[in-house]
Amino acid sequence: MAAGQETKSLALIEGCKHELEITIPVEEVEKESDKVAEEIRAKAKMPGFRPGKVPMSMVRQRYGTSIRQEALENLLPKFFRKRIEEEHLHVVSSFNVKDLEFEAGKPVKFKAEFEVAPEVELGEYRGISVPYEQPVVTDEDVNERLETLRQRKADYANLDPRPAEMGDVVVVDLHSVSGLEGEPMHAHDLQVELGSPETLPDFNDHLVGLTPGDEANITVTYPEEYAQERLAGKTVEFHVDVKQLQRKELPELNDEFAKDLGDYQTLEELKETIRNNALREREMAAQRRAKEAIAEKLADMHGFPVPEAYVDRQIDMYIERFLGEHAAQGTDPKKIPVDREKVKEAMRDRAIKEIRTSLLIEKVADVESINATKDEVDAEVQRFAKQEREPVAAVRKRFEENGTLGRIAHAIRTEKTLSFLFEHARKEVPAEPAPEENAG
Repeated sequence: MAAGQETKSLALIEGCKHELEITIPVEEVEKESDKVAEEIRAKAKMPGFRPGKVPMSMVRQRYGTSIRQEALENLLPKFFRKRIEEEHLHVVSSFNVKDLEFEAGKPVKFKAEFEVAPEVELGEYRGISVPYEQPVVTDEDVNERLETLRQRKADYANLDPRPAEMGDVVVVDLHSVSGLEGEPMHAHDLQVELGSPETLPDFNDHLVGLTPGDEANITVTYPEEYAQERLAGKTVEFHVDVKQLQRKELPELNDEFAKDLGDYQTLEELKETIRNNALREREMAAQRRAKEAIAEKLADMHGFPVPEAYVDRQIDMYIERFLGEHAAQGTDPKKIPVDREKVKEAMRDRAIKEIRTSLLIEKVADVESINATKDEVDAEVQRFAKQEREPVAAVRKRFEENGTLGRIAHAIRTEKTLSFLFEHARKEVPAEPAPEENAG
């Protein structure tokens, strides 16, 4: 500790918030004040004096308040940093100044209030119980996927004009008349398969009986969970122009069908590939759910405080994500009103849990020496470059400059840690629900 500098105490206020009493020696205050005064003197302009030649007494008389303020602004962060280094504190927020004492000829005294990173003390993280059942793929599952491929390879034969029937494919031009905000919706040569599970009942009801050349206005109500957000839950009036009737012709499921799809010699080879791919997808989905459950349990097992600075950053991330999603849909983010305090109030508990989970995963990674390797990071860079059709070197340079490389490494480390926790978890097959007893 520097001579002449007296620090009474470091006090815990609550959670991660601390208070540190700091004293800045008189000689340091005078030294900084002289430095600021010289800087002001070099630029000061007064009648009868050349720049830099104004007497210091006149500089102090005219600019005394500014000298005092600037010296203070320089000294407070400098001595705050010095003290937290001496105390070996990991400060994660800016500091607030309280009880400032600043009198001429005396040491400057103040209290700095700030937050530090929480102490994460790990409990038992191996053997966390989690519901998990090894996925299976049945013959029925394989056949369903085969049928989907068959539907995609269908041919369409034009039919002579007649009233449309269930099972027909009706080719229409469709234009929205009312029920949608913004630009009207248009679709040309839209194929509607009457009676298909993917076709909304209203289309079946209104298009059956229409003949090529007919025009009609129809009303379609979309379910709340409809995939296209613009249409979900809406009742829309469309003008339809019936252009053609077609019959869907499905290919036969045989070895030729398999060969047409790619590097397969027989239908059995195709089925085996479908089975393996489906199993891998289901295993990944099941493991993802299990990992999420493990992370949630890990957070529930640890109740350490979370700095408010972390919460604020997490809330800002939620808002940025929300605005980014709307921007991707063509909405100007500046036109979306966001009440940050209301968002924070609503999302605070979620933010704290996610922060706590992230800190715990980092701690497990530290303890178990889990890290992203250079090869793993390189593979992600190469995958992105291939996807975007850019040179790998250009992508890597950009990622290094904008911090994406570090985020990739962090994401890989997190995923490897979750995989470690899953491997060492106690996996329990979910119990079958008990059959209901019939009364009487």
